[in-house]
Amino acid sequence: MCGIAGGVWYREERAIDRGLLDRMTDALTHRGPDDRGIFHTTLEQSRSSSLAASAPGVGLGFRRLSIIDLATGHQPLSNEDGSIQLIFNGEIYNYRDLRRRLEGSGHHFSTDSDSETIVHLYEDLGLECFSHLNGMFAIAIWDGRNNRLVLARDRMGKKPLFYAKQPGRIAFASELKSLTCLPDFPREIDPGSLDLYFTYQYIPHPSTIYKDVFKLPPGEIGVYESDQWRTQPFWNIDWACEIPQTKSQAIERLRELLIDSVKLRLRSDVPLGAFLSGGVDSSLLVAIAQGELKQPIKTFSIGFAESDFDETKYAQEVADRVGTEHRRFEVRPDALSILDKLVFHYDEPFSDSSALPTWYLCEETRKHVTVAISGDGGDELFAGYDRYRALRLSEQLSGYGLQKLLPRGGWLEKWGATSNRRSLIRKVYRFTEALDQPLARRYMRWLQIFNDESRWEMYQDGFAEQLPNRDPFSFLEHAWNRSGNRDSIAKASMADLQTYLPCDLMTKVDIASMAHSLEARQPFLDYRLVEFAAALPTSLKFSHGRGKQLLREAFRDWIPESIWKRPKMGFGIPVGAWFRGPLKAKTESLLLGSDARCHRFLRPDILRSMINRHMSGSSNEGYRLWNLLFLEAWLRRWE
Repeated sequence: MCGIAGGVWYREERAIDRGLLDRMTDALTHRGPDDRGIFHTTLEQSRSSSLAASAPGVGLGFRRLSIIDLATGHQPLSNEDGSIQLIFNGEIYNYRDLRRRLEGSGHHFSTDSDSETIVHLYEDLGLECFSHLNGMFAIAIWDGRNNRLVLARDRMGKKPLFYAKQPGRIAFASELKSLTCLPDFPREIDPGSLDLYFTYQYIPHPSTIYKDVFKLPPGEIGVYESDQWRTQPFWNIDWACEIPQTKSQAIERLRELLIDSVKLRLRSDVPLGAFLSGGVDSSLLVAIAQGELKQPIKTFSIGFAESDFDETKYAQEVADRVGTEHRRFEVRPDALSILDKLVFHYDEPFSDSSALPTWYLCEETRKHVTVAISGDGGDELFAGYDRYRALRLSEQLSGYGLQKLLPRGGWLEKWGATSNRRSLIRKVYRFTEALDQPLARRYMRWLQIFNDESRWEMYQDGFAEQLPNRDPFSFLEHAWNRSGNRDSIAKASMADLQTYLPCDLMTKVDIASMAHSLEARQPFLDYRLVEFAAALPTSLKFSHGRGKQLLREAFRDWIPESIWKRPKMGFGIPVGAWFRGPLKAKTESLLLGSDARCHRFLRPDILRSMINRHMSGSSNEGYRLWNLLFLEAWLRRWE
């Protein structure tokens, strides 16, 4: 697991000299503290090269977290004649199978790393090579034979890759903070990206917070040659495809794929462990992993003093049953100091509050291991979210016209807006307020932080006039519609796999883990398992109002029955209480002060009203306030 940075340029004024490349690379030291490497040629050197008279300048920088092939895994790594140079962030889990195939066709290997497999595979297959990789990756290849830079990002967006294209140059990096080292980095904030942030709590690909700076979307390749940039997908999954099969067939295939996926992700030359929340997904992965290992696997869970947010008793139950070496950490988060750390590492506005417990979990886990198995993806693949149940129920009510009989407004609105996020009244309130919307809009209503009305009420007139003629809903809608005529739960879960999972969950885990030089691996997101689960009929995953039915049928006896039956908790924090306690003064100071940076976008009177409602208890604005506070802190740190 590593950090990569670099660029290719055709103009001298856009050159990335050796000193600048060093700074870009070392900005990623936390992603790779064990080693560094540089490949650099100037424009003049390239032009005198025998490879091509018009070759551009090239700079590739690499920071390494050593996981596999500790002795010889240095990068940049080249082919035999040096014409192809590679830097690579991630892990390729099927590299041994690929290596045997490549050796059979005459390639010679000087290392035992997965990186060298990519180099020789690219030599043989060109851009087609990425479709053969099973893993998580952000890859940069300088192809001196064709004078082109190739960038690629894994199918599920586990590893990030940013780029800035300007006339005469493209620059790229694992994190935005590396690109900001460029003296001519375009720092203009994109109003449309802010509108997306207030909607989703993250900025969807391909956008970033800055104009003219982008994220390479998951499953895509970018090619830069002759100062021209183009992108294309290398993974073309058909989200509308549903393959009928019997339950017994599906169970057999699921067992085969998930067990193999876990086994592949247990390969490591450094200490390995697993996150164990006590939920179904992490518990099942730990049980499978322990069955493959001779020694007890190290497992880690994090607890909070607030009982509504602590599920470590379930984690301990699983650890006792499976026989892991378990560690439980209880933290009392310092909301003030952690905000500054998150703002520094996440680089752009990102207000998923579960980033806080994820941060602490990664921090504690790294003290004991370098690699951790994580359960991300199980809910999306096997219909585990409560919101899928709500979607199905709302569809049934609408079909019979019963939504008109449900309570609206009045006491429900008042109590629902002020209740704890897990209270029944709050769930009913959020459920009923969206029932009049079309199905996709209804789902969007449950996901968004600020809805259309509240955003436009909050915006300054001048800022609103700068917004593009684009509905933020279109990002989710496009993903929703790619499922064709499938049922509502399939549409929602497939949309989440394309939007929420890569843009929120993968961003959250990547940044929190790599900030502590920890590698996180997600067996549920093996692309073979994703393709299999995406094509399953919903009836095999969801029945009797509950999801993950196929997982239960396939692995019923692997974890305690109480884990299968327990209610889903999520991975949250009590932000509402924090804003009435330790964050109260800082919130008022940052958001209402005369020097508040966000006031050029947002109306101070609306912010004050929101804060007053929350502090008085008349409504629960915790997650919205966290969204606003993160933005203000980000503006002060990075603008």
